[in-house]
Order: sequence, then C-alpha cells, then structure tokens
Amino acid sequence: MILPSEPLPALQYDRVALRLVRVRDARTLQRELLANRSWLQPWEATIPGGVATFDMRVSIRRLLQQYRDGGGYPFVMEYDGEIAGQLNIWGVARGSLASATIGYWVSERFAGRGITPTAVALATDAAFEQYGLHRMEICIRPENVASLRVVQKLGFRYEGLRRRYIHIDGDWRDHYAFALTREDVPRGVLARWVAGDAPESAAMIAPGDLPHV
Repeated sequence: MILPSEPLPALQYDRVALRLVRVRDARTLQRELLANRSWLQPWEATIPGGVATFDMRVSIRRLLQQYRDGGGYPFVMEYDGEIAGQLNIWGVARGSLASATIGYWVSERFAGRGITPTAVALATDAAFEQYGLHRMEICIRPENVASLRVVQKLGFRYEGLRRRYIHIDGDWRDHYAFALTREDVPRGVLARWVAGDAPESAAMIAPGDLPHV
C-alpha cells in the first residue's frame, strides 16, 4: 500500500494520465475553471452561506495537506500532456470501512474524448491495488447526464438516492450513489471496460428513484 509519505506514481493509459496535483498547476487550473464557468457551475460544490473562491493555490495546498494526512489523493487529469481537469479521491476511510469517494471535473474543450471514464477507471484500480481501499463511491446529481454515462460505461453499481445530500451550485441537491468493491472487478475496472465487459445495466436507476416529470 502506498502511504502519503511515499511518492505517488503517475497513472496512465493511452493518451490519458493522472498525476498528483502541484502548487504550480494553480494558474493553469484557475484559467480552466474561469473559462468553463457556465459548463461547470451547475455541478460545483458550494458552502451554505459561503462565498465561492477561485484561489487555486489555497485549494491545492489544502488538497495536498489532505493527502499528507491520509484523507485523499488529489490528481490532475492530463490529455497528451495538457491539463484537462481534476480528479480527487476524497473522504478516505481506513480500517474496517476502507472506502472513499471520487469527484472530478473536465474542461468542456476536452469533453467527448473518453478522458473522464479512463481517469475514473485508473484511479479506482489504483485505489484497490495500490492505496489499500476496498470500496469506491461516486455520487452524481440526477441532472448530470454526462457523469451518469461515466458510471454506466464503467459498470458502477447503483446503490440508491440520497436526498439533499451535497450542497451544489447554491443549494442542497439530491444525488444518485454508485459504487464498486474490489471483488466486483478482479481484473480491474480499466481492463474490464476496455474489453467491453463492463455491465452497463449495473448503473440502472431504480424506477422509484427516477425524477418525476
């Protein structure tokens, strides 16, 4: 198991790579976030009563401190060596739970290139094989069709509706919860997806949890 005191190896498949975020990434990430406001704002976490900040240096330092404390693994996503977004394994619980959650964003100009499912697969495999975790969860707003497609592609299992679960874009929002455990993917998430064996039906939403029109 890789500990926070040890170097975190980069992860790569084809043209997509994940590496530990660095403070010197702040300017590039801040530029991407500001350029993608309309694209990202509906899915961005907010703080009740708080004011949104775009000080990426502060944000990155906090993420790296969480990494050093063993609470997360913060990555940048790269495509052909260019920063395309961020992926964060957060809420790491050790001991008998050995679980964590994945969150991510990708710039609109990189959408549609398979970057996010590849990155999520790489990160989940690393969590199971290198970071000592047993369960990975992804929580997605029902309106976020693009992210729902990611968990469908990778065969994440639908686990239920969490009402008013996370404060997103200024209010408490419902989220669908999806997860995988290490036993679900003995060959790995990436290998199963690349082979075309991921059961997309696993992410099917229970009819009673679908939005009422």
